Amino acid sequence: MGVLDDWEFRGLVHQCTDEAIFDQLDAGSVTAYIGFDPTAPSLHLGSLLQLCSLRRVQLAGNRPIALAGGGTGLVGDPTFKDVERPLLTLEQIEANVEGIRPQLERFLDFSQSAGSSRALLLNNATWLTTISLTEFLRDVGKHITVNQMSAKESVRARLDREDVGLSFTEFSYMLLQGYDFVRLNLDHDCSLQLGGSDQWGNITVGTELVRKMTGHQAYGLTTPLLLRGDGKKFGKSEGGNENVWLDAAMTSPFAMYQYLLNVDDASTPASLRFFTFLTHEEILALDEATRSKPHERLAQRALANNVVTMVHGEQVARKAERASEALFSEVIGDLDEATLLEVVRDAPSSTWARSEFLKGIEPVDVLVRTGLAKSKGEARRFVDQGGLYVNNRRVEVDELVDTTRALHDKYLVIRRGRHELHLVVLT
Repeated sequence: MGVLDDWEFRGLVHQCTDEAIFDQLDAGSVTAYIGFDPTAPSLHLGSLLQLCSLRRVQLAGNRPIALAGGGTGLVGDPTFKDVERPLLTLEQIEANVEGIRPQLERFLDFSQSAGSSRALLLNNATWLTTISLTEFLRDVGKHITVNQMSAKESVRARLDREDVGLSFTEFSYMLLQGYDFVRLNLDHDCSLQLGGSDQWGNITVGTELVRKMTGHQAYGLTTPLLLRGDGKKFGKSEGGNENVWLDAAMTSPFAMYQYLLNVDDASTPASLRFFTFLTHEEILALDEATRSKPHERLAQRALANNVVTMVHGEQVARKAERASEALFSEVIGDLDEATLLEVVRDAPSSTWARSEFLKGIEPVDVLVRTGLAKSKGEARRFVDQGGLYVNNRRVEVDELVDTTRALHDKYLVIRRGRHELHLVVLT
């Protein structure tokens, strides 16, 4: 199957300057790049689609370039941003680039054995921090008119707002990114820039600059932006403000697994196509499973397993899967202490004296004290209906809760029904 057929099945083609580029991709003769913004020491789940796109390019026999924006990061991309970004120092950006490097290496082959399709990691600070202002204005700026730049949707959206405006620093970003394409074309024979659909304006300026400054043909290709069913960007946490990071120290593999496991049914088919390398047949089978057996969440499990495996490795993904299953099974007792605390991280908690459990505590009192029931009457109904669990083992009506159930001799995970949790810490 050709690259175009595969990308169209996956819904990856949003805008393209010329579909002739797909014949070249099939021939394995293309060098393509994507820019990554080093504004943090880690990429996030929102970057995942572009990482996968570069990997697809390489698997088809082409050379991918991951371009760290060490130079453009000093300016800040204003594309569809409401306000100007805080500017980072060169030292901060260099540290962020080093943090991103090992994440890129999980997706791309940078080894000599990859031959002509060996991936490159470059930093645009190499040329953007060394070219003089007058040289840049003379050799680059003269090729693109202010009229062209102002007509771009991403720029116009800010110019039309009197309360925000657009600084000259931000306005220049489009030219800086376009010059990246020129340098990559001259130095590495790069002819294709990939990106999200919000980058279309910047990408087309780049193709224009390559044509005018080198006389070479250049192509642009964008992928769609994916929103979840609730309208939030894919890769944003529950509150919609925090990123789900690829760095395990910033977002745990378990938290990433849970995020993907909870992707809504409407967003799952596109997520499988965008963020996994499952075959078309496997994806279509999971689509059918979502329609016929949505409660089993087979597609979401496949999504979570595949993505966490790509980002953190198979062993870590299996551990995250087991921890996820432990949320609602007695396997919770087999988790090590750190994983247990990660599993119940978002649950409310309280500290109880161990001495309070010497004679055992009535189940009704446990529910009321933890706030899982509003009154003793309500608590009694929950217990009578078999709705109280301690460490995922049902508590019967005539049982007392004591410390013999404590995990790691310290924790009691109290659950009411399917989802309401409370962690009791013994002292």
